[in-house]
Amino acid sequence: MVSSFKMISVVINTRNAAEHLEEVLTSAHGFDEILICDMESTDETLDIARRHGCRIVTFPAEGHVSAEPARNFAIQSAKNPWVLVIDADELVTPELKEYLYCRIQQPDCPAGLYIPRWNRFMGQYTRSLAHDHQLRFFRREGTVWPPHVHTFPTVQGPTERIPTSARNVRLIHLANESISELLQKTDRYTESEIRKHAGHHNSIWALCFRPAWRFFRFYVLQLGFLDGRRGLIQAGMAALYQFVKVAKAMERDLKSTTDE
Repeated sequence: MVSSFKMISVVINTRNAAEHLEEVLTSAHGFDEILICDMESTDETLDIARRHGCRIVTFPAEGHVSAEPARNFAIQSAKNPWVLVIDADELVTPELKEYLYCRIQQPDCPAGLYIPRWNRFMGQYTRSLAHDHQLRFFRREGTVWPPHVHTFPTVQGPTERIPTSARNVRLIHLANESISELLQKTDRYTESEIRKHAGHHNSIWALCFRPAWRFFRFYVLQLGFLDGRRGLIQAGMAALYQFVKVAKAMERDLKSTTDE
């Protein structure tokens, strides 16, 4: 049962996000507010948002490679005490919306909820989806989202994971990126991550262990092997990301030593 009080804002960060936005906004219909935080889009993103009656705020792009630098501004621009953050290529299932409204009315509701996300890779949704939980629902007050790629917000208070046994209570990730697109993202995102970890020591052990651990986690612990060749390739791409990130950090350290 959805509350008659205005309680939940859906926040979407966008930048040239027209491809899936129509479908995404349709899935988010019925929440108390849909807020678009746009980073200077030049496509039809804002036209689509206006047609759906979204409230729009703007955050300067300034060469940012991801939405994280704009997250805090977007969250604090929301009007309601609870915030659901979704990407411009993620759908909200009706079951998830119903679950969130029911959960916040319960006295033991935590300050944040990790939501299961169903991901697609190489044209097919993966069977290891239940292990991809994202901290996307939380109380607006006191929440801080670090401005670095691949980070979760810091929430004041306890958090919990929505059980994967809750049928269809999930986000559905529409993106179906090619290997080429993933490689481009690996290059851009690892640049952001090494700035985040500036000053950290990066050893040969890290260069070997982190990719191996990431492969094992994706392929074995997260049941990637159930997805056959897709799972093997996805695990390999995850390991490659870690290898590139550590290698770039080592490159930075070596250049710094040479300059001295």
